[in-house]
Amino acid sequence: MNREDFVGDAEWHRFLEFSEKLETPCVVINLRTIKKNYIKLQNSFPFAQIYYAVKANPHPQVITLLNELGSNFDIASRYELDKVLELGVTPERISYGNTIKKSKDIAYFYEKGIRMFATDSKEDLKNIAREAPGSRVYVRILVENSVTADWPLSRKFGCHPDMAYDLLVQARDHGLNPWGISFHVGSQQRDIGQWNDAIAKTKYLMTSLEEEEGIRLQMINMGGGFPANYVQATNDLSEYASEITRYLREDFGDEMPEIVLEPGRSLVGDSGVLVTEVVLISRKNNTALYRWVYCDTGKFNGLIETLGESIKYPVVTAEDHPKAKYGEVILAGPTCDSMDIMYEDAKYKLPLDLKIGDRLYWLSTGAYTSSYASVEFNGFPPITTHIMDL
Repeated sequence: MNREDFVGDAEWHRFLEFSEKLETPCVVINLRTIKKNYIKLQNSFPFAQIYYAVKANPHPQVITLLNELGSNFDIASRYELDKVLELGVTPERISYGNTIKKSKDIAYFYEKGIRMFATDSKEDLKNIAREAPGSRVYVRILVENSVTADWPLSRKFGCHPDMAYDLLVQARDHGLNPWGISFHVGSQQRDIGQWNDAIAKTKYLMTSLEEEEGIRLQMINMGGGFPANYVQATNDLSEYASEITRYLREDFGDEMPEIVLEPGRSLVGDSGVLVTEVVLISRKNNTALYRWVYCDTGKFNGLIETLGESIKYPVVTAEDHPKAKYGEVILAGPTCDSMDIMYEDAKYKLPLDLKIGDRLYWLSTGAYTSSYASVEFNGFPPITTHIMDL
């Protein structure tokens, strides 16, 4: 997704008309995009169950839409649980996917009717056995993805397959139902082959458990990882689906277990536009090549995924056109913190006639923006979300 995708586009101009009266900073979410993305994912993996990762965007209207479309939900905390239950989601469509949780929260989920829990450690498994007896458990394995994923998830979560083997045996011995294995190849994963390696590890582990322990696992949770449209190009979802389906067929043939997907970014990322205002434009010396452009939001209020310049959002203005002249800029936020610089190495180009008070539009910001925003850093309130249906 880039500037040229919107020049002269009627939908883009309707968005500008909708957003011009909104106070910045804010995120505008297009529900129609989410619906389109959900249907496309469902059609691409007709054999899979979809569990939306609520943490990506927990807005009530987003959850309501996906509930109406038949989605299940991956929950990270009791607060997310309360929200989705209040919006009419039934317990059997919910999984407690966080491997780091308090014992009392496990009990709370169990009391509310949740019977599917993720784990990756012995102590957590003991807590599940005590507080959620008889529940289904799936163990998350470590998958290396630090190179090819824009937002890696390979260190904090998961355990070695050898430990996963032991945990699933212990789950059975503790009276739990050893249900499956999960992995996550990294958020915004551009290398489809990463799924092949993870599926192969999972197949080996499942075969070993059945042959040696008589434990027949029923489910593979493949997490998320499917991309949104940022600056760097990725393959189309259809190519991901074709290759991943091939990997599954090669390893499991006609005896494919239940497949679970936990999309977040790929469903809601493209639905959002972060609307910001230029607060200041300056140069650090009289001969500096680059302008510093300071916006009224930054890393601490919605753009934390620019940390390390990992996620590169397309940024446009309302005045972009083919004949405009552009110059490279450094983009930074408004807070009194020197870390609040979004892009310094990856120089973005913005119009030379850009001025204070102009608006910048950060595309594909529907995921991990409003939900990552700080509460009151430097006194700035969290960014507001507005819903539209173009």
